[in-house]
Amino acid sequence: MIFISSKEMILERHLVIMRIDKLLSNLHYGSRKEIKKAIKDEHVNVNETIVTTPKLKVDPSKDRIEFYGKEVFYKADVLLMLNKPKGYVSSKEDPYHKTIYELLDEKYKRLDLKIAGRLDVDTEGLLLLTNSGQLIHSIISPNKDVYKQYYVEVARPFEAKKLLKKMTIKDSRDRDFIPKTPKVKQLTDTSFQLEIKEGKYHQIKRMVAYYDNEVTYLKRLKVGALKLDESLDIGDYKEVKKNNVLN
Repeated sequence: MIFISSKEMILERHLVIMRIDKLLSNLHYGSRKEIKKAIKDEHVNVNETIVTTPKLKVDPSKDRIEFYGKEVFYKADVLLMLNKPKGYVSSKEDPYHKTIYELLDEKYKRLDLKIAGRLDVDTEGLLLLTNSGQLIHSIISPNKDVYKQYYVEVARPFEAKKLLKKMTIKDSRDRDFIPKTPKVKQLTDTSFQLEIKEGKYHQIKRMVAYYDNEVTYLKRLKVGALKLDESLDIGDYKEVKKNNVLN
């Protein structure tokens, strides 16, 4: 679970102006000590001017910053739509699987993007990554009116409307959990669309297993108002606008 402090939300509403050494350190160009040495050795430029002090205040949304001759990429508010492949985990590190962060270019990896609603390793489809704590909270909180839509295939013929009935399943901590009423649309005897609010760990698989059936394929199609761009190849991503999710 990701906890977003009120301080983080307030900071997002203000312009990002900070010391050059803090900015470069936050973007993982090195420790504060290493950044100060790079500045001393004249390897940091701002607006084509050599930086002489680590205390220099910069606005990375306006200033052109170069580190060892390469332009520094920074955005205070980024939202990426990724078409997640099977076999990748929604985590930064995993000893057994590839992670979705391996699919990102270096400039996005430096932004410490967090996942707004994880997907299981064997689930495909729409995955959102952002550095906006406020947006993450709006998406993942079950108290918010943000549905996540999935395409589901199951092993045996199944009446999807059964999932509208109240049920008790287990959450990731093996505690009893009652899902909020979903939305369902039957497609074939063994496939349907399902919209849920919570997105708990293995929630859809456990809802189907409650009726002695098994999910064989799962793909997220939509989060809130934002649909997966089907022109995105598996493993590809693009920047999208934040207001496209919550409208």
